[in-house]
Amino acid sequence: MPEVNPEASDRSHGTQDRESVDSNIFYYYRIRFREMGQEFTVQSRIPSLTRGEAVIAQTDHGPEPARVICRAPDATEADMQRRVSYISTRRANREEEEKYERLPRLEKEAFAKCNEEIKKLNLPMHLIRVERFFNGSKIIFYFTADSRVDFRELVKNLVQEFRTRVEMRQIGVRHETQIIGGIGACGRELCCSSFLKKFESVSIKMAKTQDLPLNPAKISGLCNRLLCCLTYEYDWYRKIKKAMPRIGKSIAYEGNVFRVIRHLATRESVLTVNKEGEHVILTEEQWKAAEPVQKRPEKK
Repeated sequence: MPEVNPEASDRSHGTQDRESVDSNIFYYYRIRFREMGQEFTVQSRIPSLTRGEAVIAQTDHGPEPARVICRAPDATEADMQRRVSYISTRRANREEEEKYERLPRLEKEAFAKCNEEIKKLNLPMHLIRVERFFNGSKIIFYFTADSRVDFRELVKNLVQEFRTRVEMRQIGVRHETQIIGGIGACGRELCCSSFLKKFESVSIKMAKTQDLPLNPAKISGLCNRLLCCLTYEYDWYRKIKKAMPRIGKSIAYEGNVFRVIRHLATRESVLTVNKEGEHVILTEEQWKAAEPVQKRPEKK
């Protein structure tokens, strides 16, 4: 009869106790696939995952390992689809964790090799990042360039070197900033590198609607494009201003006539000027109770 190691037996029973799950209960965690990568919310049936543990998450291209950052608030049925990015089925075993720890070194080696080939071929491109699939089926090289680049010879050399599929992805300055990361003017980590899943269209009209200064230095991010956060409150500003009397319009309130010169959206008030030239702030109740003043037709 083979000998039984008591310590190993205890460890296996401890793991089994931790892995005991209720099929009707889900738990939510924040994970990262790369050390400095973006965080995602993962759904799991494992109740006892701790910070730093490696888990296997199901992605579009197969299972990928990730590190647990922290516990996430539980999701309701209404917002589950919006919040959950991946599903985790289990913890990573020792072999998978060792392979996962070697992944950054392999990506750095691929980055250096690709840069070397770019210099040899004298290609007008700037390499930003390399991502290698955990199963080794593909390597993705992210780069920026001012125009289209003929990288067929580069891909041929990289395939011969790594013996796997190679994909070159040209990205813009916004995606470059998302990958590199940084700190915004607000003092927090950039939205694009922390939680944004996709880039929304941003226009200068959004800054005007929110009464922001149109100085490019103040409404542009590290990517020198308009701030992504201009989209966050734009709909609310547009909705509240649409209900307010238009700028330049005259309104009558309690026997006095006022001309609207500015919207104070955050206070839901309007700044007006009366016939004596005095500035008067009308609250939401006041401008809603006011009546529009019809302009008299001009005599010919």
